[in-house]
Amino acid sequence: MESKTHVGSAVETSVELSAIEDEEVLNKMLDNAKDFEERKILRAALRDLLKKKRDKREQDRGSRQQDLRQQGLSKGGTTGGAVSIGRASMNQQPPTKKTSGQASPSVGSKTSPAVSSAQNCPSPAAAPNAKNVKQMLLDWCRAKTEPYEGVNIQNFSSSWKDGIAFCALVHRFFPDAFEYYILNPTKPKENFQLAFSTAERLAGCPPLLDPDDLVRMKEPDWKCVYTYIQEFYRCLVEKGLVKTKSRS
Repeated sequence: MESKTHVGSAVETSVELSAIEDEEVLNKMLDNAKDFEERKILRAALRDLLKKKRDKREQDRGSRQQDLRQQGLSKGGTTGGAVSIGRASMNQQPPTKKTSGQASPSVGSKTSPAVSSAQNCPSPAAAPNAKNVKQMLLDWCRAKTEPYEGVNIQNFSSSWKDGIAFCALVHRFFPDAFEYYILNPTKPKENFQLAFSTAERLAGCPPLLDPDDLVRMKEPDWKCVYTYIQEFYRCLVEKGLVKTKSRS
């Protein structure tokens, strides 16, 4: 009876969560969840909500394309060129993402001492538990970006090379800053610029990484990425967006 009751409450919770359409609310609930089963249900609800929003955008875009085609036919093809461009743009994009229309200011155009220091990417300060801290930070990044499609964080190097992981991590804490599902992994520089400029504007995180440098690399230097994520985490803690366990 106890197991059936637990399953019943879990199903009821899933139904209630499906009615929530604000991903920020689900994010806060996920951050405050302490039970594994509760976190599992919340992650599933967040993934469903993100997918629902993406499908809605796809549907709206399809409707707009249909309207343009009908207008082109009714006006003798005057808008046919625009429709063709839109169709070609869709063919160039991955099936689940669309090209970002957002442009962010170039980061690192003027080399500051902070940027120069980060570009040299010195090894993080040695400490007895340095490996544990690195793994904990990697696990934190993986947990925060788990609901996002196209993100699979396994390290601090290759997992970040297209900029999508940076965008997902920033979007997790600032979901109203930009539309995640319009991002294109084939445009890493735009993704880097969007993530870093948003993190600087909303979290106060300095742009320690240069998108141009990252694009030139086959894979980002893990020390650079690790240093930046540490700084982003610190800024989130200062703003009260991430809670840390107080040491006794």
